[in-house]
Amino acid sequence: MIRSFAFTTQGRLHSQDIPHFLMPTLLSDTNLFLWVDLEAATAAEAHMVLDELFHFHPLSVEDCVAESPSPKVEEYFPKEEDRYSPYLFMVIHAVDYSRTDGVFATTELNFFLGKNYLVTYHNTPMKSVAMVEERCRKSTVHVARAPDRVAHTLLDAIVDNYKPALEELAYEIAELEQRVLENHGREIIPQIMQVKKEVLHLRQIIGPQREVLARFARGEFKLVRAHLVPYYRDVYDALFTIGERAQSYADSLTNVLQVYVNMSSHQTGEVIKLLTLITVITTPLTLVGTWYGMNFKTPETESRYGYLWAILLTVVTTALTFRYFRRKGWL
Repeated sequence: MIRSFAFTTQGRLHSQDIPHFLMPTLLSDTNLFLWVDLEAATAAEAHMVLDELFHFHPLSVEDCVAESPSPKVEEYFPKEEDRYSPYLFMVIHAVDYSRTDGVFATTELNFFLGKNYLVTYHNTPMKSVAMVEERCRKSTVHVARAPDRVAHTLLDAIVDNYKPALEELAYEIAELEQRVLENHGREIIPQIMQVKKEVLHLRQIIGPQREVLARFARGEFKLVRAHLVPYYRDVYDALFTIGERAQSYADSLTNVLQVYVNMSSHQTGEVIKLLTLITVITTPLTLVGTWYGMNFKTPETESRYGYLWAILLTVVTTALTFRYFRRKGWL
């Protein structure tokens, strides 16, 4: 599906759903800015827009259509035989976290940023893109004055949408901490490891993405005007904070796992302690029984009260052992 919008330099919507044959005319108008959004586009639609209309470099088109495992940004300058104008190609990832399956889902968004156009490409519907399109159509805050403004707004919306995913992850970690303290047994270990794996996945996404935004924050690209660089820097700062939160979540999960191991070790120690105490307390009974159970006569066994003597000796020695352990605080 192809959605297209033409905006004036004042950020007002000029036209939308523009026929393909009219787009070159709008691109030649210096008072207009063209945004083309391709969502789950067919091969024919992608070829028509990326190759026939904008004549992008084949390498960037290939990277756009194929899944890219990590974010990146590249600057393309035309040679004499090329038919495209200078542009930036960027790959960025949005995330969503589901507590049902405990997995971070990523959605790739590709940007082609030119002087008077912006082309976005994504395989699935994206909340951030839909939200920015709505804001641009309403033209209430003049977002669509230029393509670098819209690109910033899209990046800002993507980073903002990280926050609900992080909140879900925080709740998940809090639940795991509570369950560990409630002693839920060994079945909780795979859940801890699954969440830790997803946090690592999130950090692997954020790391390269932060490097991409850092280049914008430093003002490396001429297609991003200087007065917008602080706004890109603000997006970078927000993503940096998210990366720090992801690191703290990884540390929290490590601590949760350590608490579980310590509690398991403590429980094992308590069981061993109890069994040891039982063994020691019953030692007098065992000694007396063994001694008087031997197959020879002793004065005590010949005595009229020998049986009572053995019972009394067993009870007294066992009681003294128990009292000693109580005074030491071992029971």
